[in-house]
Amino acid sequence: MKAVVIEKAGGPDQLIYRDVPRPVVKPGWSLVKVMGFGINHSEIFTRKGLSPSVKFPRILGIECVGIIEDTTDPKRLPHGQKVVSIMGEMGRAFDGSYAEYVLLPNEQIYPVRTSLSWEKLAAVPETYYTAYGSLLNLQLNEKDTVLVRGASSGVGIAFLKLVNALYPNIPVAGSSRHEEKKQQLMDAGYDQIVIEKNGKLATNRVFSKIFELVGPATIKDSFNHLQERGIICSSGQLGNQWYLEKFDPIIDLAPNSYLTSFYSDNVDEEKLNQLLALITDKKIDVTPNKVFHLDQLPQAHKYLESTDSLGKVVVLNS
Repeated sequence: MKAVVIEKAGGPDQLIYRDVPRPVVKPGWSLVKVMGFGINHSEIFTRKGLSPSVKFPRILGIECVGIIEDTTDPKRLPHGQKVVSIMGEMGRAFDGSYAEYVLLPNEQIYPVRTSLSWEKLAAVPETYYTAYGSLLNLQLNEKDTVLVRGASSGVGIAFLKLVNALYPNIPVAGSSRHEEKKQQLMDAGYDQIVIEKNGKLATNRVFSKIFELVGPATIKDSFNHLQERGIICSSGQLGNQWYLEKFDPIIDLAPNSYLTSFYSDNVDEEKLNQLLALITDKKIDVTPNKVFHLDQLPQAHKYLESTDSLGKVVVLNS
């Protein structure tokens, strides 16, 4: 089969498109024919060598959509079943989805019911599922004012679309480090853009709910912009910082406020299908911003790392 292999950490040029042996099923694992997948910032971190647990050579890719090619669980995962897989250790402890086929643990493969095209379905798993789980944890109501910190990211745009579909009267602001993206983000549906400078929001505004995608690098500053009884949901690490350091909950949490999180490894098959039904019922446009093909992985990584990127980037095999 064709796959994109990384032999050593480095830039996008380390992603090599070549022939590799097709995986063979083993007990408890099934083979998925990969129809498409999204590109994620965590894969860029790994490519750069910033994921200490990942050993090279490796086929990256932490999510995919496809169909069952060879199964060890014919009752739950029959041949031809449409499936989604997210996270676990795919693309990290074992080879992931940057390939025509991927071998996955059965418990990490989720049968789905959807008529979405492969292009649109490929945009959903990691991105919209993270946005959806975070939206639920933020406990939104019609009186909220919301800030998306990391507005131009795929998850940020997905969250915006879900909020606009479910709560059309809630104003949603977005933050960006790039002044030149302001109109582009407004066109995407944000009500206001707040510029971020050196990890600080250049505004005195406060919000009742903050969707934090920059992560530990900016959480302390986000609490400076949270109303009393407000909630921050931290679901991303776009700031390249993995841990909260020198964080005193008594001092650093805003008075009478709440900090929660959502992680896409917290996958629930029923919730995933609820999300797909919601996308169909509410006619939410999940069309990716950019589509590449498997042999274009270096270009896909370059685009996602650039200041031009906005929304979700997917790769198709068909």
